Amino acid sequence: MKKQFKSESKRLLDLMIHSIYTNKDIFLRELISNCSDAIDKLYYKSLTDPKIKVDREKLEIRIERDEDKRTLTIIDNGIGMSHEELEHNLGTIAKSGSLAFKEGLEKQKDIDIIGQFGVGFYSAFMVSKKIEVISKTVEQDEAYSWISTGADGYRIEKCDYDQVGTKIILHLKDDIDDESYSEYLDEYTLKTLIKKYSDYIRYPIKMEVTKHELVDEKEKKYEDKKEIETINTMIPLWKKKKKDVSEEDYDHFYMDQFNDYEKPLKVISSSVEGATTYHSLLFIPSHAPYDYYTKEYEKGLSLYASGVLIMDKCSDLLPDYFSFVKGVVDSEDLSLNISREILQKSNSLKVIAKSIESKIIKELTSMLKDDREKYDEFFKAFGTQLKYGVYNNYGMDKDKLKDLILFYSSHEAKNITLQEYIQNMKENQEVIYYASGESIDKIDKLPQVEQIKEKEYDILYLSEYVDEFAIGALQEYEKKKFVNICRDSVDLLSDEEKDQDKKANEENQDLLTKMKEVLSDVSEVKFTNRLKSHPVCLSVKGDVSIEMQKVFEAMPNNIPIKAETVLEINENHPICDKLKDLYQNDQDTFEKYAKILYSEARMIAGLSVEDPTEISNLICDVIAK
Repeated sequence: MKKQFKSESKRLLDLMIHSIYTNKDIFLRELISNCSDAIDKLYYKSLTDPKIKVDREKLEIRIERDEDKRTLTIIDNGIGMSHEELEHNLGTIAKSGSLAFKEGLEKQKDIDIIGQFGVGFYSAFMVSKKIEVISKTVEQDEAYSWISTGADGYRIEKCDYDQVGTKIILHLKDDIDDESYSEYLDEYTLKTLIKKYSDYIRYPIKMEVTKHELVDEKEKKYEDKKEIETINTMIPLWKKKKKDVSEEDYDHFYMDQFNDYEKPLKVISSSVEGATTYHSLLFIPSHAPYDYYTKEYEKGLSLYASGVLIMDKCSDLLPDYFSFVKGVVDSEDLSLNISREILQKSNSLKVIAKSIESKIIKELTSMLKDDREKYDEFFKAFGTQLKYGVYNNYGMDKDKLKDLILFYSSHEAKNITLQEYIQNMKENQEVIYYASGESIDKIDKLPQVEQIKEKEYDILYLSEYVDEFAIGALQEYEKKKFVNICRDSVDLLSDEEKDQDKKANEENQDLLTKMKEVLSDVSEVKFTNRLKSHPVCLSVKGDVSIEMQKVFEAMPNNIPIKAETVLEINENHPICDKLKDLYQNDQDTFEKYAKILYSEARMIAGLSVEDPTEISNLICDVIAK
């Protein structure tokens, strides 16, 4: 006699099939997980009931396919279900036999029931027009079948079945234009799905496969032979003892799992027990993926619940500044919603994420201290991301990362940490000097660098767009403020030199005012003593540097934020006397010189010249005289 699902169950079944599960492939994961649960239950009962004899070596899950009948069958030799259990577990959606069983157990470390939600079984209706469940319990002689074609109802009746366990027969839907259900009868597809989602189920998942074997080497004759093969690995690499896993094992796992052609730079394996228990196996790649700095790149770790893949990339497990980390996390303590696809914002997940973050920081710190060559290699690939983390979120994470970032040192001619800079500071040095530019070579040639080097102060060369924003978020390190040497306020002059500057600017105020009028987009023009051998430079006032201006200009919406620039002219250079002479005797040529000098200063600073044709013509006019 056909029975009807309750009205709320009908609605839930329809909603689940069409909405909750966005990926049809997971039906096989759900059914295999249910089989694993059933075998777990049988094994547990055998430990407490002497009447039940179980040979653990024979516990298994089998997959059978019949392309002619269009059926896919999943079989386990677990505990089985009685008439009453079929009614309660399958007749009422969201009634979970596994959950009820688990709640009735005392805490057992070696018993782990995956299927906590009864709806997982019903995901099979996404690919099936009819489902038959044939089951026989370990405690009864009768077998029963549960048959349903979906929301219209089900029937339960006695049947012949001579083994303990459950057989689920899926009658696949017919193919339609945009959906091919026949793919779930394909050997390669099934093996792929099992390897992807259920590779670490603790019991063997067996299936008949085709082997293309050489039978006549001379004639190169091959034959297809059928044999039963165990598809899944069963024991996850991350649950094995470290002493039993070789470096090659880790390398092969990483390269296969994450499709990399190079070995990982660092392997981080850990098992954590406590309020939240989990295993993790993390990898730091040796190079950035081709799409790493694009919006198409997806961060996240593969997330498993008791060996069953729940999410390919769980982004909640990694902060953005560690988005380069690959790996897996496996826990028994995660709260899952009914689809098993989307994690709830559980406290367990947050605890795991925080623990993983601390572990990564600890390992990177250790690499920096004990294997600097390897850390330099790492930083070359992913240092930009760490610097991004320093200033992102208004600098909330800067204290976690400030000791991991590197900058190029003018003294050492290599990357150093901020701590190393502090340790090597001159005794009378009060600030940390830095300069920004398009490349190390161009920064080194900036006119302002010469004075700082003459004083034997180290300078950090910031050649990445993110560098100054990271420095801005830090503001200081060990109470030493960061100072941009290209600011006009940098003062390393002697009292005598300051007096000379003041006198030169006062005496030539009219000349400088005239130059500013000619060069309308500079905030100030002044003579200076600090340029040594260079004739001119462009310095800035305020918080926006020239490099920051370039970053803003490069943004898609072209944010109109500009640096407040100052044209500085070396009062000890011959060009200074030339300007004074022209101002007194040839105003027209004076203006040409002003524009040429300003254009030179802009080019040195890495800024474009607004009208290069005009400047070219002016240079030719001056040369021709």
